[in-house]
Amino acid sequence: MYRLFVKRLLDFIAALLGFVVLLPLILALVIILYFANDGKPFFYQTRPGKDEKLFKIIKFKTMNDRRDAEGNLLPDMQRITNVGRFVRKASLDELLQLINVIKGDMSVVGPRPLLVEYLPLYNAEQARRHQVKPGITGWAQVNGRNAISWEEKFALDVWYVDNLSFATDLKILGLTIKKVFRQEGISASEKDTMQRFTGSPRA
Repeated sequence: MYRLFVKRLLDFIAALLGFVVLLPLILALVIILYFANDGKPFFYQTRPGKDEKLFKIIKFKTMNDRRDAEGNLLPDMQRITNVGRFVRKASLDELLQLINVIKGDMSVVGPRPLLVEYLPLYNAEQARRHQVKPGITGWAQVNGRNAISWEEKFALDVWYVDNLSFATDLKILGLTIKKVFRQEGISASEKDTMQRFTGSPRA
């Protein structure tokens, strides 16, 4: 019952209330990032959701669009702005995903939605992470986030799929709030972004 109906209802209510309460902060970030990113405060990208159905995720833009002489985007670490680094470190870049939750693309709690290009790289067990809706936060995020390997992260995602419950979601939400305030597990080896996933042995 919780997985099929109650979770979606609670997601909608929580996301709507959260968006309304956080609207002043969201508007302030829009203004700040508008000037920090040359008039582009938002970041849109196609991501796979439940059953690998594609949707457009929305986040606050934390990197500029600087390019090299050949027109290629510079590495992430060279493009992230000072404001963007703070926004990302405080996990404020995820706030706009409340809109995705309201629309039904995402859940508040679930495996993080990753890049579409990763889809053919998962082995059969890892691909099970798409049996539920992706979330703003998840079991992997409260157990290491970017400080653990991709294989460990995917194992935690699949554990969540098999143990999804109201109690599990409450626990994850509580741990998320704790980690955001403590700013734990946000980067791997002091890098601003996680290394790209290049595939795992097939199972």
